[in-house]
Amino acid sequence: MLHWPLVALVAGGSVYLLIALVAAWHYLALRRPSEEEPDAAPISILKPLAGADLNLESNLRTFFEQPYPHFEILFAVADANDPAVPIVRRLQFEFAQIETRLLIVGEPPCPNRKVWSLHHLVDAAQHELIAMSDSDIRVDPRFLHEINREFANEYIDLTTCPYRAVAGPSFWSRLEAVGLNTEFIAGLLTARLLEGVHFAVGPTIVARKRVLAAIGGFDRLKDYLAEDFVMGQLASGMGFGVALSPYVIEHHIGAEDRARNFRHRLRWNRSTRRSRPAGYLGQIFINPLPFALLLPALAPAWWPLSAACLFLRFILAFTMHHAVLEDRRLLSIPHLLLQDFLSLAFWLAGFFGNTIDWRGRKYRLNKDGTFSPCDESPA
Repeated sequence: MLHWPLVALVAGGSVYLLIALVAAWHYLALRRPSEEEPDAAPISILKPLAGADLNLESNLRTFFEQPYPHFEILFAVADANDPAVPIVRRLQFEFAQIETRLLIVGEPPCPNRKVWSLHHLVDAAQHELIAMSDSDIRVDPRFLHEINREFANEYIDLTTCPYRAVAGPSFWSRLEAVGLNTEFIAGLLTARLLEGVHFAVGPTIVARKRVLAAIGGFDRLKDYLAEDFVMGQLASGMGFGVALSPYVIEHHIGAEDRARNFRHRLRWNRSTRRSRPAGYLGQIFINPLPFALLLPALAPAWWPLSAACLFLRFILAFTMHHAVLEDRRLLSIPHLLLQDFLSLAFWLAGFFGNTIDWRGRKYRLNKDGTFSPCDESPA
């Protein structure tokens, strides 16, 4: 009888994989670009920075190299001695024709440093259309044209750009990139298909300035760890049009060692559990591969179900990696297998504990998704 729970998990996981494949085809069918080129609306690009990340200058350069007629780039750092400052100054000098500003915003009075920077950047932005992008993002020269084309639709108010993860030189970053490029993106597209887009996710979000004001601005988001998710949730709840962009960005995830990578994964899972408790429980079906490999050992007669599940997992992984994210690099099957086991382990670990380590400090996650330093009383 011990094998029946495994049968249920593998069968449920197989159904999820089929739905995710349908979600991928649905997304690909709807993201064909329009032939029309709308008038170029001015755009403000906002870049909160903290330190000199790996390849920071190369990443930022791609935003300066946009062949778009009217845009500005605003940067924010906590203090003038931040290692990112000379990199920004160098690019400002090289691209003197581009309108740019660097803001020194000081130490934040709230837990979320990124939100504090974005609060100041949005206030300083001159244009209605705002592209908020992390320091580890790289884009191609079509970025602003594609964003402008998308927001020519008056029913679109906020979009999330899906991202293709590019690993750094470490083994652990390569595993994480495989997970992001096969598992995470599949979850986004499945949620889009089944529920619609009532969320936003981190690295690059584009929104109309009036939408950010309507949801209460970044003052409303300052205490949330997953401020991106909450931003999309609030905007959708108020009736604004929230969508998953057809434009894919590159997310360069650096070269974390094992300890930092594990802390990062645990923080992500604990945060997701707080942000979407019901959805987090359902994630057990997102990683059926370990169960599919175990099932034939306990019940050999069920090997066809396991084989079908494995086949669907590999087809979905290649569809997401190559068709949806247009990644030309070869997908490593050994990395995929190991990543699925690791992802399941961190999903389980996410149920335990309410503290996280972030940028060298320990924080407590509260039940409502907010977080606070551990030396403060819980909310």
